[in-house]
Amino acid sequence: MTRCAPLALLLLAGLAGCGSRSDLTPPADAALPPAPYGRTDPPTAAELLVLEPQAAPERTVELRRESEEREDDPFDLPPEG
Repeated sequence: MTRCAPLALLLLAGLAGCGSRSDLTPPADAALPPAPYGRTDPPTAAELLVLEPQAAPERTVELRRESEEREDDPFDLPPEG
């Protein structure tokens, strides 16, 4: 039983690494979504995978570079007992 565990882990690790590296295509019985309003040709699979700026906005918050004293928090109350 103890000899099977490392073999099983090795087999699972090998299966996890053998993914497909081909272009994405819709299944045979399905098609890509229709073209959006105002566009004549439907978008390709690669175009559908690109995130819009609203879906993945860039970070605009500046990280704190130095330690700062925290202000007193009036809502930081001890638990009621």
